[in-house]
Amino acid sequence: MQVNNFFTDNADVVGWRDVQPNVKPWKPEALAHEQWPPNYKAVYAWRLKQLQALRADPDLLDSAKAYYRHRPKEFIMHWMDTYDPRKKTGKWMPFVFFTKQAEFIDFLHDLRNGGESGLVEKCRDAGATWLSCGYSVHSFIFIDGDAIGWGSRKQDLVDKIGDPDSIFEKMRLILKRLPDIWVPNYDAPFMKIVNHDNGSILSGEAGDNIGRGGRKSMYFKDESAHYERPEKIEAALGDNTNVQIDISSVNGLANVFYRRREAGVEWQPGAEMQAGFTQVFVIDWRDHPDKTQKWYDDRKAKYEREGMLHVFAQEVDRDYAASVQNTIIPLEWINATVDAHLKIKWKDDKGNIQIGFTPEQIPDIWGAGLDVADGGVDRNAITQRQWIIWRDAEEWGERDPGVTTRRAHSAVRRLKSVSVQYDCIGVGATVKSEYNRWVDEQLINPQHIKFVPWNAGFGVVDPFAHIIADDKQSPMNKDYYGNLKAQAWGAMRARCYKTFKNITQGHLYPVDELISLDSSMKLLHQIKKELAQPTTKANGALKQIVDKQPDGSKSPNVADAGIMMYFPLDGGQQYTLTGKYGG
Repeated sequence: MQVNNFFTDNADVVGWRDVQPNVKPWKPEALAHEQWPPNYKAVYAWRLKQLQALRADPDLLDSAKAYYRHRPKEFIMHWMDTYDPRKKTGKWMPFVFFTKQAEFIDFLHDLRNGGESGLVEKCRDAGATWLSCGYSVHSFIFIDGDAIGWGSRKQDLVDKIGDPDSIFEKMRLILKRLPDIWVPNYDAPFMKIVNHDNGSILSGEAGDNIGRGGRKSMYFKDESAHYERPEKIEAALGDNTNVQIDISSVNGLANVFYRRREAGVEWQPGAEMQAGFTQVFVIDWRDHPDKTQKWYDDRKAKYEREGMLHVFAQEVDRDYAASVQNTIIPLEWINATVDAHLKIKWKDDKGNIQIGFTPEQIPDIWGAGLDVADGGVDRNAITQRQWIIWRDAEEWGERDPGVTTRRAHSAVRRLKSVSVQYDCIGVGATVKSEYNRWVDEQLINPQHIKFVPWNAGFGVVDPFAHIIADDKQSPMNKDYYGNLKAQAWGAMRARCYKTFKNITQGHLYPVDELISLDSSMKLLHQIKKELAQPTTKANGALKQIVDKQPDGSKSPNVADAGIMMYFPLDGGQQYTLTGKYGG
């Protein structure tokens, strides 16, 4: 049977021939050519009309299956759905491509047919993973004995049953929402989907196990710039497949993804591929019809307000160098915070701009941080803050943690209510024992002075919150910061940046998000130096961590105490005045 007995000769425009006189050869604009946003209702109406014809005529259905076998782009658009949980209504919608997405499917098909590997350099929200899942499901249905592999850095990213953020759950959902005429007899257990009709399989692996599961016709590596040990994966995949596709946002220069991208050649639609070279496909934010210059400018402004322009450059502009960080807090920003409470611009209740705060306007709410010496030449440090103002700091060399706890208590006992965040790692654990003894013997009122353990190596606070609160496309805390210490230093960076912007350019922020260093502190010069000392780097999982002592410098004990003080783990309600002096 000739396929074009039932379809038009133009592979991009599918219609029905006169052999089905009751079905008109019409097609909604959303499928005929790019129209954005698409008319999804018209697409669903078209599907229903075509399904009626296909179900009524087995020969017609056989012809359609033969047609779609080598046309993944048309099949995905005509019959698959995609999912966007951010939408208030209509979270499921037909998978209608914009131009760059259609080219992406052509790119994947060229790689398969040419036996070449590819790399996808993408900005966020490009749909590359969903598109690759759609292509994989098409192959799973139409190619006998096919085997496609999927991998990512963590198992939950590859498969977490019931979670549509995971790759295999995306593919399960695509299969579940296909009309029954296209769905094979299949099983979809954990990390695997098996087609019992044609022997095809989709299988998943994670971390260092990527590439260990046998030969594949294609292998997709999602977010491959963020792998912990990419060289091991490369060695395994070298004998596993001829078609390896790396998909990722950028993540600095020192990784395999960047080296492969630099050694590759950019794929062009319709052009002959250069054999032996990695084919590079770039998805820029400008390729998305919803992303306007205003969208770009507004989103960039959000990142700038939070002191996170380097993240914006990495995630949106695809700037490899932007993710290579050095000093966490530039000294210029720190200098601007000195006596900032006397210079901050803020709005009063009537909306009038005021400059600085009088002593009567400064809330009498306090916090403290205690960094406990862990041996050698290390020193203890206690810091105190009144509201946003860093009021005092003290450093000493006593080795006995019990004495250190009592000295910290003496420093804050004059305050009517205070929470002392203390470093509980190693010898710092003894601080809690001493504090508990005071409470048990009723030597101290725990409502008056609290000692709160603070472990720098713990996981982040609010792991599923985004680093830019009002931008749901920005990375989550758990994906960006390697531990609590990195998150707290990031928060201090944001405070210093916002204060710098307020003092130097008049930008208004909620005042409790700022910081002021009291110029009367004896250790002011040391505090400024220590705040500017740490650098950031990527850990084994390519998340941000803090290097407190770059080039063998002295441990910044006072700054560490200050970081804990400004990032309390007891809820921090006593510090919050957001909105009262807001911008």
